[in-house]
Amino acid sequence: MDQDKRLHFNLPLQLRLSMRSECPYLPDQIEQRVAVDINENPTRHDQLARAGFRRVENWVYKPACPTCNACQPWRVNCNAFELSRNMARIKRINRNLGRSIAPIRLTEEHFRLFNRYIISRHADGQMAQMTRDEFLSMVENSPIETQLVNYNTSDGRLVATVLTDVQDDGLSAVYSFFDPEENARSLGTFIILDLIERCRTTNLSWLYLGYYVENSQKMMYKARFQPAEVYNKGIWQPYVPPEQA
Repeated sequence: MDQDKRLHFNLPLQLRLSMRSECPYLPDQIEQRVAVDINENPTRHDQLARAGFRRVENWVYKPACPTCNACQPWRVNCNAFELSRNMARIKRINRNLGRSIAPIRLTEEHFRLFNRYIISRHADGQMAQMTRDEFLSMVENSPIETQLVNYNTSDGRLVATVLTDVQDDGLSAVYSFFDPEENARSLGTFIILDLIERCRTTNLSWLYLGYYVENSQKMMYKARFQPAEVYNKGIWQPYVPPEQA
């Protein structure tokens, strides 16, 4: 039997450093990222995610800011998570919503919902300038297993969507958007609760929620979902609030 005697090596990752820009989370800070294109080697994604990287399109990135290390990769321990009274109420309010998992294919309904969400919640952010083609690329350009999780009312109206990566140890919430007029539903919280429930029912341990920044109003909602871990000094460790440290 012929055997292939050649040695096979994984090519080293090509790290790139982004341009510096104004930090969107903390005043008077500069943001910079280190990024890797995983298009040619998507199997490396989960390993990088466990090292605190996040995905956008075919890139995974991690903050590499020159004067700040406030961004902490955050993942929820789904098996140990317990609903608060308020979270249980939010689940009850949304029990009439149907969940469907679809291929990552953009529809006009998605784009209209995204536009309404961005204009209402983040009109001053960079994504407010996003074109349909840029939105299409954000949704559909993924070299790994990715899903669009949609939430519809009983009459079929789309009220929320979350772009979700499937990892070997959990789910990763890449980006979510929802109907800004459905304030009573607390859809942002509900989406996270539903992803935690999906992790539990599919025997996945972790829900990755991106980066957490202490004292950032935009990030404080993540601290509601505990117990959680942060990636610090090369390891994941239980999150301890500053007042308890």
